[in-house]
Amino acid sequence: MYTFLALAPIIVVFILLVVLRLPAKISMSAAYVVTALLAYFVWQASGAQVAAATVNGIIVALTILFIVFAAILLLNTLKESGAIVAIRKGFMDVSPDRRVQAIIVAWLFCSLVEGSSGFGTPSAVGAPLLLALGFPAMASVMAILIIQSTPVSFGAVGTPLLLGVWSGIGDKQDLAQSIAPTSPENYLLQITGNVGLIHAMVGFLIPLILSAFLTRFFGEKRSFVEGLKAWPFAIFAGLCFTIPYFLVAKYLGPEFPSLVGGFIGLLIVLPLTKRGFLVPKETFDFAPRADWDKDWLGTLAEEEYDDSVAPRFSLIRAFSPYIIVIGLLILTRVIAPLKAFLVGDATTINFPNLFGTTISSKIQLAYSPGTILIITSLLCILLFKMNGQAVKRSWSNSAKTMIAAAPALLFSVPMVQVFINSGSASEAVNALPAMPILLAESAAGAFQNAWPLVAPWIGALGAFIAGSNTISNMMFSYFQWSTAAQIGLDNNLAAQVVALQAVGGAAGNMVSVHNVVAACAVVGLINKEGFVIRKTLLAMIYYVIQAGLIGMGIIFGQLWWWILAIIWPLVFFGIMSLTSNKTPA
Repeated sequence: MYTFLALAPIIVVFILLVVLRLPAKISMSAAYVVTALLAYFVWQASGAQVAAATVNGIIVALTILFIVFAAILLLNTLKESGAIVAIRKGFMDVSPDRRVQAIIVAWLFCSLVEGSSGFGTPSAVGAPLLLALGFPAMASVMAILIIQSTPVSFGAVGTPLLLGVWSGIGDKQDLAQSIAPTSPENYLLQITGNVGLIHAMVGFLIPLILSAFLTRFFGEKRSFVEGLKAWPFAIFAGLCFTIPYFLVAKYLGPEFPSLVGGFIGLLIVLPLTKRGFLVPKETFDFAPRADWDKDWLGTLAEEEYDDSVAPRFSLIRAFSPYIIVIGLLILTRVIAPLKAFLVGDATTINFPNLFGTTISSKIQLAYSPGTILIITSLLCILLFKMNGQAVKRSWSNSAKTMIAAAPALLFSVPMVQVFINSGSASEAVNALPAMPILLAESAAGAFQNAWPLVAPWIGALGAFIAGSNTISNMMFSYFQWSTAAQIGLDNNLAAQVVALQAVGGAAGNMVSVHNVVAACAVVGLINKEGFVIRKTLLAMIYYVIQAGLIGMGIIFGQLWWWILAIIWPLVFFGIMSLTSNKTPA
C-alpha cells in the first residue's frame, strides 16, 4: 500500500501531463497538493518540514528562472544585433541537412557545454540556437533533451560522480571495510571507468535516435526511416564523441570526459562534414513554416531570414558569444580559487535550517550559468555595436518570456522537494523512509537477482523526480551498492551496479519535469511540456533497457544477455519504424 501511495505523485504527473497533456502549471500544482498531503498525513512529515521543502523548491525555481531569462536574453541579443544571421548561414554552409545540424549542435556542441557546466545549461544555450537555425521550438527542445543522457554523468566537470556518487559512498564505514585495501577514492575511479564504458556502449546510437526522431515527429513524411538513412554520419558522430569520452573516463577520471569528447568530436566532425564526408545524399528539411503543427510553435517572435543577403558579421565574430560562454564556464569551474570565491560565503545567500528543520537552501548567483549568459549578453552590446532600442527590446522580450514560464516551475520544483524530503523525522521503528527511498527498497525486494536490469530505472526515477543526475546519485548510490552486496555480488561487480545507477540517472534527465519545463521556457514553448515528454520518454526507455542488458552481461557474463543487448536496439528501431507515416504521438 505504501509503495502505491509513494507512486501516486508520479502517477498524477504522468496522467495529467503526459496522457491528458495538460499544462505543467496545472499538472504540477495538482501533483504538489497530492505530494504534500501524503507527506503530512501518511509519511508523518511535520508541517514545518513540508513548508521548508516547499520554500526550498521555490528558491531553486527562482534560480532556474534566472537562467531561463539569461538564456533567452542571449538569443534575443543575437537576433537584435543581426549576429544570428551569420550563425545561421555558417551552419547552412556546413550542411543544410537538419539531421546533420541537430547532431552537430545538440550532440557535440551541447555535450561540450554539459561537460563544462551542466545544471541545464545545454538547454539554455542549445535550444535557442536550434530555434534560431529554423527548427520548430518543440524540435529544438526534444533534440537537446535527448542528448541530456550520455554526457550528463560527467557534466559540470564531473559533479554527478564527484559530488553525487561520492556523497553516497564516501563516508560509509561498511563499504570502506568491504573494499579494503582499496580506498573509497580509488573505488570511485573504478566506478567512473564503468560509467564511461556503459554510457559509450549505449550512447553512441543517440545521434541516430535523434536523427530518426527528428524526421518521425517533425518531417513532412512522418518517417522514422528517413532519419535512419543518416546512419553512417550519425554513428560516426556518435563514436567521435564516445571513444575519447570513454578513454578519458577510464584513465583520467570524471572531470573531463564530456568536455574532451565534445571538443574532439567537433574538431573531427565539423571539417569532415563541410567536405561532405558521410553526409546523407538526400537533404532533409522541415516543411514550410505555414504547414507546421501549431503545437510545435513557441511564443517567441517569428523570424524571417533571407539567406541570399550577406550577414553583417563574420561567422567567428557572430559565434564569439558562445565561445565566450564556454570559456567563462570552464574558467569558473576548473580554476579552484576562482570557483571557491564564486561559491563562498561572500557571494552566497544562505537560508540555513528553514523553519527549524534540517532543510537548507542557498542562492549562488555569482556561480550561476545565468550570470555568465548575462555578462556575455552585455559584452555583445559592444561587440556588435548595438543601439539602445535594440538592447531594450531584447531585455523586455526576455522578461516577458520568463514570466510566462514561471508558474510551471514554481509548482514543479517545490513538488520535487517535498517528495524527496517526505521521510518522517521520527525515530520510531515503523517510521517511513522518504518516498523515493521506499520505492527503491520495494523494487529491490521484488527483483532480487535481476537487480542490474532494474538499477538504471532507479537512477532514472531519481533524476525524473529531482531533475538532477547528481541528486539521484546522492539518494541512491549507497542503496545500489548495498543491494548489490545483499544479492551476493563482489565489490567489483557492485561497482558496476553503482555505475548503472549513474547511467540511469543521466538518462532520467530526458524526462525530468522541471528540466523539460525549463528547456521549453527558453524557446517560449509554454504549456506543451507533456507533448515533449511523450517523445523523450521513448528515448529514455531505449537507454535504460539497453544499459540494464549490458549491465547483466557484464555482471553475470552470460552470452544471452549480450545477444539481447545486440537485439534490443534493432527491436527499438524496428518498432519505431512501424509507426512511420502515422500521426505522431
